[in-house]
Amino acid sequence: MIEGQNTLSKSSRLTYALVGGGKGSFIGDVHRKAIAMDGLASLAAGCFSQSFENTLAAGRAWGLPKNRLYRTAEEMIAAEAARPDRIDFVVITAPNNAHFRIAQAALEAGFPVVCEKPLATSSLEAEKLHGLALEAGLPVMVTYAYRGYPLVYHMRDMIAAGDLGDIRFVSAEYPQDWLATLIETTGQKQAAWRTDPKRAGISNCVGDIGSHVENMVAYLTGLEIDRLLARLDTFGPGRVLDDNASILVDYKGGAKGMYWSSQIAVGHDNGLRVRIFGSKGSLEWAQETPNECRVGHIDKPTDRLSRGRDPMTPAGQSRSRLPSGHPEGLFEAFANLYAAYIGALAKKAAGQALTAADLDFPNAGDGVRGVKFIEACVESARRDAAWIKL
Repeated sequence: MIEGQNTLSKSSRLTYALVGGGKGSFIGDVHRKAIAMDGLASLAAGCFSQSFENTLAAGRAWGLPKNRLYRTAEEMIAAEAARPDRIDFVVITAPNNAHFRIAQAALEAGFPVVCEKPLATSSLEAEKLHGLALEAGLPVMVTYAYRGYPLVYHMRDMIAAGDLGDIRFVSAEYPQDWLATLIETTGQKQAAWRTDPKRAGISNCVGDIGSHVENMVAYLTGLEIDRLLARLDTFGPGRVLDDNASILVDYKGGAKGMYWSSQIAVGHDNGLRVRIFGSKGSLEWAQETPNECRVGHIDKPTDRLSRGRDPMTPAGQSRSRLPSGHPEGLFEAFANLYAAYIGALAKKAAGQALTAADLDFPNAGDGVRGVKFIEACVESARRDAAWIKL
């Protein structure tokens, strides 16, 4: 099937402000381009860097007026809140330690928030943000972006329909090699802040990529972690935070799991992979080849499902943008999450009731659970890989 996704009309375009994402940013640039993909929202204001000159330079390059470029996120939120043409939401792509204060300021000023994961550097802060969002009725999205691939929605629906039977075991991994050497000592900005506990928080590897594993498994299977056992390793000489993690998981209901995340796995780029084994079948999907998944059956040959060629559930098909043989990737996955989020904001602004389908994006509750997962892993490792209840 080759039908593409339906999007909102251009007349419903919203505006947003971006925090972070200036010159040299990877993830901020992805957010900006993904939002632009469907034309549902436009960048109207921002504080793109700690350097105001860099913010001004980025703003000029993107055609923004100088009076909507700000020195700090707090200045931006206060000024935008007072404007008659105020922005509709705030996107936060700054380092982890800035997430809480900026999101809190935005929510208290009445702005919906999109925030990079982790939502905060402690579960107390994450829960406070969740509470503020619920109290104010403001949608929050935490960008666990790999959920946006079409086959992820299809696999979730397969599992919910019982196609795999009872889930017995989950094996999930996320190996990278970008911190196999001490590049944080070379001036590489992302490596410098991610290995710094003052900016990254209590974990590097689990906080950065292990949290993606937790969210993906939870979304696909609906399984809740009962307890976990974690060993966090630090192989880079002089590093304080983890760069490799091995985690055993017991889920409520009896299923078991094993997670591995690593930033020192030489030869691996961005290898998020999930294997889910049930009593009737299995699924295997990898982020680096996101347009296909392996479907195992107990009573017939294994299938290879192809996005674009093979029928998918409505949730998966509606997020498929190109015909078969034309790969879709990370930008499209991000754009799918933003299409849902911006669509929900537009419906809410129009006074329309939101359905569960409208709210099918990673929310503040997911963000709280993700931070609690990180904290449990760190606590387990500190206690010599003890089992920790969640």
